[in-house]
Amino acid sequence: MAPTAAVATPPPKESRRRRASPRRLPYLLIAPAGLLMLGFIAYPVLSVFYYSLQNYNVTKPWRNGFAGLDNFRRVFTEDDQFWPTLGFSAQWVVTQVTLQLLLGLALALIVNQTFIGRGISRAMVFSPWAVSGVLTSTIWILLYNSSTGFSRYLADAGIGEYGTSVLSDTGTVFWAATVTELWRGVPFFAILILADLQSVSKELYEAASVDGAGRLRQFFHITLPHLRDAIILATLLRGVWEFNNVDLLYTLTGGGPAGETTTLPLYVANTGIEGHDFGYASALTTVAFVILLFCSIVYLRLSKFGGDRT
Repeated sequence: MAPTAAVATPPPKESRRRRASPRRLPYLLIAPAGLLMLGFIAYPVLSVFYYSLQNYNVTKPWRNGFAGLDNFRRVFTEDDQFWPTLGFSAQWVVTQVTLQLLLGLALALIVNQTFIGRGISRAMVFSPWAVSGVLTSTIWILLYNSSTGFSRYLADAGIGEYGTSVLSDTGTVFWAATVTELWRGVPFFAILILADLQSVSKELYEAASVDGAGRLRQFFHITLPHLRDAIILATLLRGVWEFNNVDLLYTLTGGGPAGETTTLPLYVANTGIEGHDFGYASALTTVAFVILLFCSIVYLRLSKFGGDRT
């Protein structure tokens, strides 16, 4: 008679609970942060999508109600300010990101060298990044002031005229605002690029020098390929932030003169806060969100972020 096989007894419930609890522990630890994200991010975003389909104007409550896609139709077919503000937003983003990248890269390469006073130089380069947009615009408003700013001293030197302000001239306001934002935004690129430069192996430069490669060839064949992902990430983040720039332009120019410096987010803010048309402002915000999402995906695909650097 063949021996009977021993039947495995299932583990008790307590041991199974002990094994399962370590798996649940990470989810329990991140649950508070997840709930906060849902409350402070998901709910506002969903609210914007909801109100974009509504007629919601606190000054005209009798017109409030479901609007469907009427707000979006109004954006693309009836609003004569949407396309100009979108065009200026694109001009602002391209100009700012390009100049900030070039200047930030140059500053990062400089402060990455070994010289006397390098610590102080790095602190001076990075310090504007700690200044808020409102405070930055206030500082530069004083510098651009026609009575107490540098324009007065230029007039004393025979350059320009007394009483002129670069912020009130449609021909100079764009570059005046550009310089102001460059002062604040360049340190962002310098910080990220310098951090990535610290990880470049010095042996690569030594080997390149032995092979006869000069500084220029080392820069294009060693430094830039190593900084590729950092530059892609920095330009993407800065592009999104510059597109959503409201505080500096609102304080510096208020979107003027004659709407010359009104970006799409600033137009949204004026529509919602000053016009009290929150339904239409939500529709504009939704359109801006879709544009940013599309451009970000295309940029990451074209740049092959995180791919092979060779």
